Amino acid sequence: ISLQPEVVTHQQIQPASSKSLRFPLRPGKGLKGTKCIVKANHFFAELPDKDFHQYDVTITPEVSSRGVNRAVIRQLVLLYRDSHLGKRLPAYDGRKSLYTAGPLPFSSKEFKITLLDEEDGQGGARREREFKVVIKFAARADLHHLAMFLQGRQAEAPQEALQVLDIVLRELPTPRYCPVGRSFYSPYLGKRQPLGDGLESWRGFYQSIRPTQMGLSLNIDMSSTAFIEPLPVIEFVAQLLNRDVSARPLSDADRVKIKKALRGIKVEVTHRGNMRRKYRISGLTPQATRELTFPIDERGTLKSVVEYFRETYGFVIQHTQWPCLQVGNAQRPNYLPMEVCKIVAGQRYSKRLNEKQITELLKVTCQRPKEREEDILKTVKHNSYSEDPYAVEFGIKIS
Repeated sequence: ISLQPEVVTHQQIQPASSKSLRFPLRPGKGLKGTKCIVKANHFFAELPDKDFHQYDVTITPEVSSRGVNRAVIRQLVLLYRDSHLGKRLPAYDGRKSLYTAGPLPFSSKEFKITLLDEEDGQGGARREREFKVVIKFAARADLHHLAMFLQGRQAEAPQEALQVLDIVLRELPTPRYCPVGRSFYSPYLGKRQPLGDGLESWRGFYQSIRPTQMGLSLNIDMSSTAFIEPLPVIEFVAQLLNRDVSARPLSDADRVKIKKALRGIKVEVTHRGNMRRKYRISGLTPQATRELTFPIDERGTLKSVVEYFRETYGFVIQHTQWPCLQVGNAQRPNYLPMEVCKIVAGQRYSKRLNEKQITELLKVTCQRPKEREEDILKTVKHNSYSEDPYAVEFGIKIS
């Protein structure tokens, strides 16, 4: 063979995309060595023979919270499943896609949904929010290529089909637990362990549909992550600063630490009986509570926060030397004394853990294989996939 010199252009030497690469199939199983049985945390899943359909979902006004989106669709299914949805139970990804096992009786339809705002909890007049929902046919979700891949007759796993199966199996645990990525956490899935500085660990499980050489399987594993303890804010700050907070005033370093730890966290107020209104913390007031005043009428008459709480709620603020929590925006600031606020349960801590907290979390997650196996089996039994209405609707059977 003679090689002819050739001018190589820049375009010719670009690496091939990973999607165009085709790896050769494994020619067979190994025969040498000692045979042994290995247990893996995979549970066989039967490939459904249903006809999956994908629909585009547009919710107006648009909200960034998946939780609100899910609440809207849940209400829609509750109201219209038997009538307009042709008795179908759809699976929703919380964003723009809805999946059904079989077609809906329309190609496009508009719905009006009213949600009651739960921010005020019990006893308050709850605000109504109206949403317009448009559901429009997008495509048939093809499981044929997944079957081909599992039989070894196609080189690449069809990600869309696997994604639909994942979304279906996420539907039931999502409202039951606290979802984080592909994992689900709960304070009742194992003992909550303190991690220090106002944090605690919650146990949970990870689940994901995987294509394997032996067929489709559901991979389940145990996991733990950090959540903010649902403490009164005063207690949280005492843990964070690791000292008796009433002993001496806060330093600038203390204020920075508190502000950093509390910003973005949801709190509920405790001074209004059953009316547990929730707020998100935006910062701390530069002044101490005793120095804070706000206008109470158009003439600009000022009232102090201390006086307002005493007159309106009969609540005497003890820590007047402390700053207030600032909630709401800069245009309409709202001041809440720390001692009337409690951290709302179920908020994952997504910032970086310190070394002590990492060590404590590792102690919780470290398990012997036998214990881990028992926990995984217990979780699968508890999840009861055979009775999951979504798995039944879409024909997914987990062994």
